[in-house]
Amino acid sequence: MLAHLPLSHPQPDSQYFISFLLGQTRDGRVPLVEYLVDEVVQRPILTQILDRPWVSAGSDRQSQAAALDNFIQLWYRLGYDFVRFETDMGFQTNQMLIADTAPGSPKQRAWADQHLGQIMSWADLERYPWPRIEEVDFFPYEYLNSHLPEGMGLIISHGGGLYEHLSSMMSYEGLCLAVHDQPDLVQAMAERIGGLMVQFYEHLLQLEAVIALFPGDDMGFRTGTLISPAHLRQYALPWHRRFAEMAHQRGLPYFLHSCGNLARIMEDLIEDVHIDGKHSYEDAILPVEDFQACYGSRIAVLGGVDIHTLTTASPEQVRQRVRSLVETCGGRGRYAIGSGNSIPSYIPLENYLAMLDEAIACWG
Repeated sequence: MLAHLPLSHPQPDSQYFISFLLGQTRDGRVPLVEYLVDEVVQRPILTQILDRPWVSAGSDRQSQAAALDNFIQLWYRLGYDFVRFETDMGFQTNQMLIADTAPGSPKQRAWADQHLGQIMSWADLERYPWPRIEEVDFFPYEYLNSHLPEGMGLIISHGGGLYEHLSSMMSYEGLCLAVHDQPDLVQAMAERIGGLMVQFYEHLLQLEAVIALFPGDDMGFRTGTLISPAHLRQYALPWHRRFAEMAHQRGLPYFLHSCGNLARIMEDLIEDVHIDGKHSYEDAILPVEDFQACYGSRIAVLGGVDIHTLTTASPEQVRQRVRSLVETCGGRGRYAIGSGNSIPSYIPLENYLAMLDEAIACWG
């Protein structure tokens, strides 16, 4: 028997969500936030709790619209003030596919080839099938923009960040060699990718329901950044600054999801890029309450319930962690409660719902 949903009559307020995270509102409920919820977790919620048929989006508009209706209802009924959605332009990379190990999952996981990229030379750059903005299908964003329940906002992103695309298209090994052997090629790659992403965001930022730009760009691992801070400052961070400027020109915040230990570039992200909030935390690197103690007076702190806790703890232990974060981080303000990363396929559904239920119970 699956648990009930935390809310039977949601009352989303996307403007409150933004106001609380920007520190304009100090008192009130600690809102929910999430980056991604895997379809393996979405499916039983939609079919067994919401009693909606599962729809896989095909090439036709009817199935796409039905899948998006499900997507909206999922975020709405779970208690979020927004829907967060992302697609990419179709940058091609070399990938390896393996079966998902989550129990009952029918999907495959894609892993970027770390040794051989599609672009390793100037000749590869010229041959590469670069996407064109005219070929991008913006229908999902436009449909969401015009079909959200009253009070809900739309949070948008391009699927994948500048660094992620750069490292996957060149391969991680190829990029590490190229920043020393072919820095002009890396620069040309960054400019080509970044320029296309600017065009992508120029279109999306015209949608009236958008309340924030919230991209992901994983630039770190357990003990440091994936390439040197100097190279991130040269190739990736200027583009994040550009994207942030685009959001700010529309009066919108720029939140960043980035995994790993980013201690050596946090000041760059805050003072140069001008992020308005940070997402993705791991207790083994720096628990979210410690991060907030360092930076929470300057930027919003999003999420922080560690994935290890959500995966291995009991529902009651999840509830205890959520209540602790609501009391500590939420009490300081500029905080939203959610996972430390996302809700992947292997998170037990009862733990995900326990996190939401306890957070909403704290609303009183």
